[in-house]
Amino acid sequence: MNEGPANTDFEAIYENYKQEGEIRAAQEQTEAAASDGLESIVAVRKNEDGDIIAVKTSSGRELDYVSALSEAKSGALAHVDVFHRYGRDILRSEPDGVKSNNLDQLPPF
Repeated sequence: MNEGPANTDFEAIYENYKQEGEIRAAQEQTEAAASDGLESIVAVRKNEDGDIIAVKTSSGRELDYVSALSEAKSGALAHVDVFHRYGRDILRSEPDGVKSNNLDQLPPF
């Protein structure tokens, strides 16, 4: 009879499983965007209030927020959506269950 692994740190095992999944999901998104010829957002610049005011793409381009919105609306940026709320358009990551690739979580530039 197999009693399973001797390691009983279930929380750590599960957290490791989630992290590995997030890494694989990010890799899959990058590969999918590259095969589609689309750029993705890899870094953000925020103002003092924590609002995103500019983005950096996978090709190194730096776009102000309005330009990024325009490119996202035209389908030129991968893995982002534009939705209308608070009387304006808002850029956000496609919901995929991976927190590490959310725009707010990306590194600053």
